[in-house]
Amino acid sequence: MALATFGAGCFWHVEEAFRKLPGVLSTTVGYTGGTTQNPSYEDVCSHTTGHAEVVRVEYDPHRISYDDLLRVFFQEHDPTTLNRQGPDIGDQYRSAIFYHTPDQKAEAEAYISRLNTSGEYRRPIVTEITPAPAFYAAEDYHQQYLAKRGLSHCGIG
Repeated sequence: MALATFGAGCFWHVEEAFRKLPGVLSTTVGYTGGTTQNPSYEDVCSHTTGHAEVVRVEYDPHRISYDDLLRVFFQEHDPTTLNRQGPDIGDQYRSAIFYHTPDQKAEAEAYISRLNTSGEYRRPIVTEITPAPAFYAAEDYHQQYLAKRGLSHCGIG
C-alpha cells in the first residue's frame, strides 16, 4: 500500500477519476497545504487557510504505478493555469502534487519536465511539487460526491 496526494481543482471530479482505476484501493477528498488545523470547506473557500482541495489516493504499487497516477492527474486538469480550473478560481483549486517519498518527488519532477519539453501544452506547467503536509479529510458529504449522486462528472475536466 502507498499514498499519493494530488490537487487538481475541484476534488469531486478528480476523485472520481482516481477511484475507478484498477489498483486504487481507496480515495479520500480533503484539504492540505495550508496553515489552519482541521479546516472546514467554508474555511478553505475563504482563501485564508492556504489549503488546496486534494484527493488522497491509497494504491497498490504492484498493480498501478505512480507514473500511471501522474498520467491521470495531468489528464484530468489544466496544469498551466495558476489557482484556477475552469470556472473555479482560487488558491484552493491550484495544481499541486504533494509527495510522500523522495521517489515520488523525483518521478513528478521528471514527468513535468517531459511534459514541458513535449509541446503538449502551449504554456509552462505551474503545478507545485511539495512534501505532503497534514491532510484533513473533507466533510462526509464531499466524499464520493459524484458517485453518490449518480453523476460521472461535474462539468469540468
